[in-house]
Amino acid sequence: MNPIFEQVRKASRSLALIPDKRRDEILLAVADAILENETVLLQANAQDLSRMEKTNPLYDRLLLDHSRLEGIASDMRHVAALPSPLGRVLKDTVLDNGLRLRRVSVPFGVIGMVFEARPNVAFDVFSLCFKSGNACILKGGRDADDSNKAIVALIHKILKDFDVDTNVVALLPATHEATGEMLNAVGYVDVCIPRGGRRLIDFVRDNARIPVIETGAGVVHAYFDKDGDLEKGIRIINNAKTRRVSVCNALDCLLVHKDRVGDIDALLAPMKDKVTFHYDNYGTEWMSYDLSVKIVDSLQDAVEHIARYGSGHSECIITENKETARAFQAQVDAACVYVNAPTSFTDGAQFGLGAEIGISTQKLGPRGPMALEEITTYKWLIEGDGQIRP
Repeated sequence: MNPIFEQVRKASRSLALIPDKRRDEILLAVADAILENETVLLQANAQDLSRMEKTNPLYDRLLLDHSRLEGIASDMRHVAALPSPLGRVLKDTVLDNGLRLRRVSVPFGVIGMVFEARPNVAFDVFSLCFKSGNACILKGGRDADDSNKAIVALIHKILKDFDVDTNVVALLPATHEATGEMLNAVGYVDVCIPRGGRRLIDFVRDNARIPVIETGAGVVHAYFDKDGDLEKGIRIINNAKTRRVSVCNALDCLLVHKDRVGDIDALLAPMKDKVTFHYDNYGTEWMSYDLSVKIVDSLQDAVEHIARYGSGHSECIITENKETARAFQAQVDAACVYVNAPTSFTDGAQFGLGAEIGISTQKLGPRGPMALEEITTYKWLIEGDGQIRP
């Protein structure tokens, strides 16, 4: 076993001794350092970008620039400003025998993160894990290796300045072998979170011997109902599809009620010069300027289509009929179900969570955007005065 796993495990215990206020100071220092070291970070990112074709759907995910670094720093400051998720008393009771039982929130311990060409993930994961008292082991892809190395080096520098064990965040080599080691790190990694496309998520789930929380892959639909407002529909559909096509909350398939076929041209007009429309390929997560379109007979037809082709990520209905909206939200099985708003809002920062470690599409455990509360567990604290069990 790679010694880094044991080092991170040991370092995770030291996090419990860092006061909440000190954690926040460190996060704010890292946020400041991001902008102070912008040139170094962008140079490393440029090396990664030079190895990728601009036509690759992952290029936009890989790209860092001044604006994105400002956003990352802002998200980290937001995380620092949030209440600590640790030490919350979730239950407090005294039994008839006098024993006091408290259920208190605590960190998972060590979180393993396997992700693709998204260097911002390294910053987001560190901020959320550090704030919640978790150590983290990062395993990025080759596409973002230079960026990830620069990011972790920067974080380590700030941790050293504050006399914190740098092993609370570690970066594994960008190899398949390193992924395999993490997935088999029983006793060292408490949970693994894959963040990327369907292929990566399936590989992690199928090969892990440690617990896994599935995140990320999104086959996202918007249903324009017979009672949909055309102007709202035009804005919502365009934003959901074109704001950033490479992200998991981007629209993949538009469903239109048969009574509104005459409005399809208007609905698609803002996108017609850059989006390719398909009238098949249902169930495809495009991650590009492509969009599937289908005419459906009814609300129930739309719900059945989503049940068959959706991934449980984010779904949307555009309608002025409140009963139809309620029926859609009740029947559609997804982590986030929208009425008259685009799925582009499925994001930890947009939900007021500061940042996100991923968007869970599973039902057991966290669901939807995962942030501080979702990466804590709890333990029971029991206090007695000499009682014994009969």
